[in-house]
Amino acid sequence: MSTPLLVLAALLWGAASGMLLPRAAHRFSVPSGEPWRERCAQGHVLRGWWGPAACRDCAGAGDGPPAAPLAISTALVCALLAAATGTRPELGVWLLLAPVGVLLTVVDLRVRRLPDPLTLPLAAAALVLLGVTALVPEHAGEWTTALLGALALGGGYFVLFLINPAGMGFGDVKLALGAGAVLGWYGWPTLMLGTLAGFALGALYGGALVLLRRADRKTAIPFGPFLITGALLGLLVGAYTA
Repeated sequence: MSTPLLVLAALLWGAASGMLLPRAAHRFSVPSGEPWRERCAQGHVLRGWWGPAACRDCAGAGDGPPAAPLAISTALVCALLAAATGTRPELGVWLLLAPVGVLLTVVDLRVRRLPDPLTLPLAAAALVLLGVTALVPEHAGEWTTALLGALALGGGYFVLFLINPAGMGFGDVKLALGAGAVLGWYGWPTLMLGTLAGFALGALYGGALVLLRRADRKTAIPFGPFLITGALLGLLVGAYTA
């Protein structure tokens, strides 16, 4: 398949999978410690996890996210990954994991929470799928460094959590396992690049909030979106240069 057709296919996959995310984002977007949302504002049971956020019984959208931004974001991410990775087999792994990354970003931005049912399976799925990919010809990464990357980044974030629990949530530690796996696939330079990019983006965002007087130096911000965005940037560079 030519690169333009591959990018188009990834774009369509991203748009289709992104359209399925609003209900999951709505149900997961509850404050830490509370159970996942099971009912709409009118008390109707929210059935299933995929599709529109609107309640099927009363058509009430509640405070769920609209489908269009999620579809566009996921489509853009998938298209960029396809353009950078090309026809190498690990592209299938990136396209499967991308919607989960978008979902985690949305939930963390909404309620500052990274759900365990998403972060832990993401890390496990990344390692398992990359292990299978390592058996396929023409792959451009190493499963060993993916595993070590997951342990290294997860361990590093765990140390930061122990040093400053108020500034680094344990959900970020679990998310770092998956980010370390995908970045480690392309080697240690890619892991370092993605890690530094995440911290730089978080610092820029926090600094902008302080300058705009919308926060102070002690204000906590959701770090998951910056961890994920940094990992995406590192992955794009790693895939393109592999």
